[in-house]
Amino acid sequence: MSVPVEILRDHLRYTAWASARIVEAASRLTAEELTRDFKSADKSVLGTLVHVYGADRVWLARIEGQTPGPLVDAERDMHLHVLQHDWPALLARWQAWAAGLTAGDGVAEYQDLQGRPHRTPHWQIVLHLVNHGTHHRGQVSAMLRAMGHTPPPLDLIRYYRERPAAPTP
Repeated sequence: MSVPVEILRDHLRYTAWASARIVEAASRLTAEELTRDFKSADKSVLGTLVHVYGADRVWLARIEGQTPGPLVDAERDMHLHVLQHDWPALLARWQAWAAGLTAGDGVAEYQDLQGRPHRTPHWQIVLHLVNHGTHHRGQVSAMLRAMGHTPPPLDLIRYYRERPAAPTP
């Protein structure tokens, strides 16, 4: 099985769109709200968003045939400005990579963070990346609501409605 490359490209554009919206919402929080511990896996709004950013970085390294660094470097990554500046640049690199895809393109061979070897088609990695981000953006949306804030709409259908009209195949 494979997924048409334009679907993969569009889903990467969606994840960049949704991530930018949730980071914008996070930028309006106080420092205390941004780091409030919700007793979730990544604890806070900041921790959860940094986790997604780190995973996006690890997956791109793998798909490019590189050995990734740690998922999160707390000293370097745990800052809102990283999410505002470095994450969009990383997602642009994902989109540049996807621009070169052709039908039936690619398999990544890599080791997971525990050192186990894997061989995964690129389309599965892209869909995982988007799904992973969607899951955690939903967690952040719940955190925002718990603090009395209204999260931005992040639904895929909302993205489709707001994006410029794409040519139909």
